[in-house]
Amino acid sequence: MWLFKTVAAHRESVCRFLAHASSVRHAEQCFRARAGRCYSALRPSYELRRRRGESLCSAPVCSYFVSAPRGECEALVYRRHGDPAQVIQLERLALPELGVSDVHVKMLAAPVNPSDINMVQGTYAILPELPAVGGNEGVGQVLEVGSQVTSLRAGDWVIPQDAGLGTWRTEAVLSEGTLAAVPSGVPLLCAASLSVNPCTAFRMLSDFESLQPGDCVIQNAANSGVGQAVIQIAATRGIHTINIVRDRPDLHKLTERLKSLGADHVITEDTLRKPEMKELFKKVPRPRLALNCVGGKSATELLRHLQKGGTMVTYGGMSKQPVAVPVSALIFKDVKLRGFWVTQWKRDHAHDREKVQAMISALCQLFLQGKLSAPASTEVPFRDYQTAVQDSMKPFVSAKQILVM
Repeated sequence: MWLFKTVAAHRESVCRFLAHASSVRHAEQCFRARAGRCYSALRPSYELRRRRGESLCSAPVCSYFVSAPRGECEALVYRRHGDPAQVIQLERLALPELGVSDVHVKMLAAPVNPSDINMVQGTYAILPELPAVGGNEGVGQVLEVGSQVTSLRAGDWVIPQDAGLGTWRTEAVLSEGTLAAVPSGVPLLCAASLSVNPCTAFRMLSDFESLQPGDCVIQNAANSGVGQAVIQIAATRGIHTINIVRDRPDLHKLTERLKSLGADHVITEDTLRKPEMKELFKKVPRPRLALNCVGGKSATELLRHLQKGGTMVTYGGMSKQPVAVPVSALIFKDVKLRGFWVTQWKRDHAHDREKVQAMISALCQLFLQGKLSAPASTEVPFRDYQTAVQDSMKPFVSAKQILVM
């Protein structure tokens, strides 16, 4: 009921907007788009309250018309590279006019990922022109579409197809080809964290080895967003996982959480180098696939445990140390070394939207079936971005910081 009251409260402004419509049909489209804006602003609050079991009757009124003037948005902007806590500022930006192939999106939620921080610092492989809006991942809701847009409509939830779109903002006008639709029913935080980590895990488990039920995968940084997705997706395929984490005061708690996701074995970096690994491989086969996000000695140990002819895929370098490869692993075990970057994969398949959408649909089905969940997350109000940025850079913090608009 509060939704209809809110829309009615803005009837006068809607009517003024409709006065410019050139036909009855156009007027109806404009009305739906304008009303959709009000609903889209309310949906994040509605969704969060529903998920928390709170009363919907006390939901706040629509904030879209008061958060920023028509044609403007709020965004987290950096005008130079450096310490994110110092260079990111909340600014108000003008929105471009909606083109015939454009989509007007209200952002609902957007994570703070390590790659986002690296971009702000100026150390990532791709860097947008400055000034830039931060954020490469998130979910938004379509408010309006251009006259030639065919794949999206008002009300759809969408995620970025590529990095660099700048998702840390309240609204954006983007090209249709830069967005992918998310099926209805996917929880907000799952959709917000879908386009990077789950896609990375999905592709690495699918593209490098023909893994079968009963096979084994070993990975370091297993508590990362990618690591948690690997555990869950592998479990749905009957694939065992050996999960390496750093020792820490709450190791038992972390171990239990990863096992609740489907992890078969959780061990520390130190255990990886000890003789008891031989006992472990009496329970599961040696892994055909190793996933490396750390580098340095950790990567060398992963190689040591691979079966003959296995593959190690490197997709990160958290230790900032090079991957050292023993000559014996190459000569006597014929291991293969590969790299993976989900951004490049998406760009290589930019003209194969069916394959990209098939991956997204498969992941969303796992979300809907309860077989894949969002990583442990902390929801942070958009205006409290400094807290989210600072917490995302703290060591041993497993919870992903997600900005909620």
